[in-house]
Amino acid sequence: MGSGGSTCPISAEGPAGVEQRLEARGGQLPPALWAQNGLRKLYLSGAGLRDVPAELASLRHLRTLALDGNELMEVPEALCQLPCLAYLYLGRNGLQGLPPAFSHLQSLRCLWLEGNFVGRFPHALLGLPGLRSLQLGDNRLARLPSCLPRMAGLQGLWLYGNRFQHFPPVLLRMTQLRILDLDRNRIARFPDLQCLAGLCLLSYDHNPVRQPPCVADTVRLVGSGAVEYMEAREERLREQQQLEEEEAEGTGTILRDDGSPLLQDEP
Repeated sequence: MGSGGSTCPISAEGPAGVEQRLEARGGQLPPALWAQNGLRKLYLSGAGLRDVPAELASLRHLRTLALDGNELMEVPEALCQLPCLAYLYLGRNGLQGLPPAFSHLQSLRCLWLEGNFVGRFPHALLGLPGLRSLQLGDNRLARLPSCLPRMAGLQGLWLYGNRFQHFPPVLLRMTQLRILDLDRNRIARFPDLQCLAGLCLLSYDHNPVRQPPCVADTVRLVGSGAVEYMEAREERLREQQQLEEEEAEGTGTILRDDGSPLLQDEP
């Protein structure tokens, strides 16, 4: 644990939604914390922790745990024994990876690992098909594993501030992704991304790319040239809709609001 006499407020919430305010002193957590085994949320952000006591494993009902902004060099073993954990904040520590036992967290839905020293995609994450949101920004990743599509539930992936020199081709098989952030990498060329049918937002700012990536018409872009690209796209779509309306008027066809024809036998 950390040393010194400084105090840091921590917050805990029980099953009734009642919040409690406690204090961590010099990186030491109050022993009374572990007696509250009905806790649902526990916020230990910036508490100067270098480790977490094994008693953490007794909080079997914990759903949210915030350990961001501490001095953790490894993920505490006790953390991997929390069966209900769904939201986990581990950003801004000194982590280089995740232990194999991390895959035991089958209830995990959102994981924040930004601002660490992760150089290889943690293999344990591949055993979490239910993970929905993964924040890996500001790490040291240069590639992604070919088996990434095992994470079939992943919808949001943040990879900004890493060391990618090329667009990871495995992402073309992640058709369920809705948000993809590749800001601040070294990618000079993007492939055609229209195959990512579920994509809603692509951020590619601060990459040495000369033109916006080619995406489906429903995707919002963030990056150099994105505003002009989307304005031109909107103009093209308006012109296309106008042309379809004019053609429908010439044939006497009535169009729905989405531009599709209304069949004669529809009410």
